[in-house]
Amino acid sequence: MALEYRLASLSISSSSNSKPRVPYSTSPTVSSVARTRRGFTSYPALKCVTDTKFSDGNNIPRRSANYQPPIWHFDYVQSLRSPFTGEPYARQVEKLKEEVRVMVKKAEDDPLSLLEHIDILQRLGLSYHFENEVKSILQEIYDNYHSNDTWKKNNIYATALEFRLLRQHGYWVPQDIFSSVKDETGNFGAFMNDDIKGMLSLYEASFHLVEGENILEEARNFTTKSLEEYIKNKSDQNDSLSQLVSHALELPLHWRMLRLETRWFIDVYEKREDMNPSLLELAKLDFNMVQSTHQEDLKHVSRWWRSTGLGQKLEFARDRLMENFLWTVGVAFEPHFEYCRRMSTKVNALITVIDDIYDVYGTLDELELFTDAVERWDINAMDQLPDYMKICFLALHNSINHMAFDVLKEQGLHIIKYLKKAWADICKSYLREAKWYYNGYTPTLKEYIDNAWISISAPVILVHAYFFVVNPIKEEALHCLEEYPSIIRQSSILLRLADDLGTSSDELKRGDVPKSIQCYMHEAGVSEDEARRHIKLLIDETWKHLNEDRVADSRFPKAFIEIATNLSRMAQCMYQYGDGHGIQDRETKDRVLSLLVNPIPVSQRKTRS
Repeated sequence: MALEYRLASLSISSSSNSKPRVPYSTSPTVSSVARTRRGFTSYPALKCVTDTKFSDGNNIPRRSANYQPPIWHFDYVQSLRSPFTGEPYARQVEKLKEEVRVMVKKAEDDPLSLLEHIDILQRLGLSYHFENEVKSILQEIYDNYHSNDTWKKNNIYATALEFRLLRQHGYWVPQDIFSSVKDETGNFGAFMNDDIKGMLSLYEASFHLVEGENILEEARNFTTKSLEEYIKNKSDQNDSLSQLVSHALELPLHWRMLRLETRWFIDVYEKREDMNPSLLELAKLDFNMVQSTHQEDLKHVSRWWRSTGLGQKLEFARDRLMENFLWTVGVAFEPHFEYCRRMSTKVNALITVIDDIYDVYGTLDELELFTDAVERWDINAMDQLPDYMKICFLALHNSINHMAFDVLKEQGLHIIKYLKKAWADICKSYLREAKWYYNGYTPTLKEYIDNAWISISAPVILVHAYFFVVNPIKEEALHCLEEYPSIIRQSSILLRLADDLGTSSDELKRGDVPKSIQCYMHEAGVSEDEARRHIKLLIDETWKHLNEDRVADSRFPKAFIEIATNLSRMAQCMYQYGDGHGIQDRETKDRVLSLLVNPIPVSQRKTRS
């Protein structure tokens, strides 16, 4: 099916003032949302409960999503301990890093070997230790891109690996390099069917395409079909190459959460015949030491969360501190981003509660008051709020002001106007969706996305993250940040669409506003399966725009660009099998255990002195 709704044509705007047209007049009561939505099957409304937690003199019927309490209790989180701390392990890691540097140095005259070292270091989660070496190697390869290329001539594996790593690190290289792989008919040559390693390399490279790169589009289609056929006909699928192919077909490397990929790849690498023992030992030790840092971050934010009382006081909302922390590990796992992880978890936790106030618990009148209070950013506006909103607003106000104070103290920059604008924007987008819901209105897909890329919360997350990781902050970037540049918008759209694919069915059954899938079903008159295929096409298109932002000259530093990209990756991870954020005890539980609780077993030999 032709892609009728390219994102470029959606004219996404952060300042749309158009009011939704209401197909019929309704009063904003709970019963009004149970009727059929303009041609949709009527979904059951959320369960009604009576508000007794906060005594405001009224017994207001309210909705409840029946969210389950957290499975990760405070005492358990505080009890987490890692043996992989202290000076002996730090010394051992430093010795192993020197061994790796020597190994890389020996390969300096072999471009392919150098690229393979970089690829392995990235997949093992170690490349952040060798940023200068990686940058120097790639810069030299890029400078010599059109000369001395005998090492990659007629080698699709080497050509695609070089292309992928250069594009990944922001170097613009043309797609035309892959024209040589085509046969005389203009199609990718059948001879590649015998080169599975080369096809896998080309497949992974093809996901770094930008809009209009037809050669890479064809390469992805060709390699996908060929690799699927290879797996289908392979009798033994336990070998290393087959594992890599199956893993890539499930989700390409470019779209994967980095930390989960590292945990998976360490096990795969250990079984490879060409495994380097020093590199494997370093990967395991580093993973466990970074995990110990994450545990301390988690305990810190767990104490903060408990001190706010929001989890205990607002029982209608999702208490998902662990899941919110997992998001931040996916966005910025490196140890030196400790402050970013801690503050971003607070932002995520506040977003989750406020989202549930708008989606589930608040009346329309209350939501308008709360939105006004956030826009004014004035504690005097609290007087007009019901009690349950007062505690939420003050927790938000105090937490965000404290973050702004940290930046003012460290960099002498007053940033509160940027932070409060982001919160005002998300609350206004929440309010608009609440009005759609109470009026039984189904927006067009464009109208939905124009609002939903903000309501998904990525702009709030990324605006805050910018101030957590960038030092010094540049004035020109601040002006751009205020208008939500493309890198933020594309990441936001990817988060929204991935979320909709994973959660929309359950949310609609609970009684929520239609998501992108339902909007397209209603607008185009198609089945849910066809609508889901269309949303997946939009995800593909959005990744092309994000890829373009990654290789374009940017006002933003590489660290921020990576965080924006990692948020998109984390979205596809969290919603890969459904609602991994709201439902705790399935894949998300296993991921928490493997990344944050259980260390990787290491050899029992003594640490090196």
